[in-house]
Amino acid sequence: MKKLKIGVMGGGRGATLAQNFMLLNCDIVALCDNIPHRLELGRKRINTDLALYDDFDKFIEHDMDAVILANNFHEHAPYAIKCMERGIHVFSECISNGTMAEGVELIKAFEKSGAIYFLAENYPQMIFNREMKNVVDGGTLGKIVYAEGEYNHPGDPSDISFKAEYNYYPHHWRNYLPRTYYITHSLGPIMRATGATPKIVTAFASFAPTMSADPISAFVGDKAAIVTTQNDDGSIFRVTGCGGFGAHHNAYRICGTKGQIENLRGMGTKMMLRYNEWEKPEGKEEINLYEPAWNDKDEDLIKTSGHGGADYLTARMFVECIREGKQPEHPFDIYSAVAMSSTAILSHRSVLEGGKPYEIPDFREEKWCKLYENDRQTPFYCGDNEPNVPCCSHTDFAPTDEQLKLYHEFLEKHVPKS
Repeated sequence: MKKLKIGVMGGGRGATLAQNFMLLNCDIVALCDNIPHRLELGRKRINTDLALYDDFDKFIEHDMDAVILANNFHEHAPYAIKCMERGIHVFSECISNGTMAEGVELIKAFEKSGAIYFLAENYPQMIFNREMKNVVDGGTLGKIVYAEGEYNHPGDPSDISFKAEYNYYPHHWRNYLPRTYYITHSLGPIMRATGATPKIVTAFASFAPTMSADPISAFVGDKAAIVTTQNDDGSIFRVTGCGGFGAHHNAYRICGTKGQIENLRGMGTKMMLRYNEWEKPEGKEEINLYEPAWNDKDEDLIKTSGHGGADYLTARMFVECIREGKQPEHPFDIYSAVAMSSTAILSHRSVLEGGKPYEIPDFREEKWCKLYENDRQTPFYCGDNEPNVPCCSHTDFAPTDEQLKLYHEFLEKHVPKS
């Protein structure tokens, strides 16, 4: 079987993802990053002969079947469109589009292309989330009416090594990231398990800025945004985007009319499956505590991969789509990707407007395209464009002068200037 040729955009996360494709017997043929020290970092991580580029347009002229897009969080759409216009398959991390207008443009480009688009959202493939989908598919929970997804990732404000790797210039997207935007890790797993897609969203944020004398550059003082969606099947989701409260955890719960399943916070991969006494399936207890099993032919490879094995499994799904000439299933397909990104964007608008509900558009319908085709509101710096919407629920919030001074001193000392 012919080896797939894969190009990588992004010398940090992109290079890490590339290692999973190498396990799948793909050739990593080219790497692109416009920051020299990130390009060199990626070359060392991939550790194989490959072409290096600092210009994306020249990069995609290289002979390749697919591109891993792991550049800035909010800047995937323009590069995905360029790939699809050339018939190059796309493996795109996190939100697919940083603005609503980009969502319109992305879907229109996809529908003109024969390329495969795959949202590289890995958390649905964590072992406990796979088990939740298996249980839901088994039907013993009854009709699904409610689900929760919490991606809670508080960070140590004094952690210099994290900042050097993930927050290495003043206008970096992490400094302007609203709490609703990094939503796919909390929303994707429950969309995958239930098959539901959000149709209406509302959200509120909890403001609690970090005031310690540390090198802090975030213009977001919110610790959490609680996002609630009404879905196309009538169910309700409650998700956090990326939270920074309490202790670190990835927690999910799915509730049906007959029972519920959840992974237990702070208990590794342990799960609790519960039923009402009068609705227990045969062979089950009212309360079932257990460790899920992979039951996968590639278990040994899975265990070598990042994010609890999910990085390998997500890459494998993409390779299978290319080999079989098919688009991915919900929620990894482009329509799900744009629905999740729209939920991220519009839930932040809800936060800024006191919880106002927003409908989630479907850009297969022209009425929604017309409504949003010129909507380029963004909290981020992007090229020469500055933010045009506040990134925090308290719209005048900023780090203290002391925090910013320490951050710039950190950049000077720890981050290469090239």
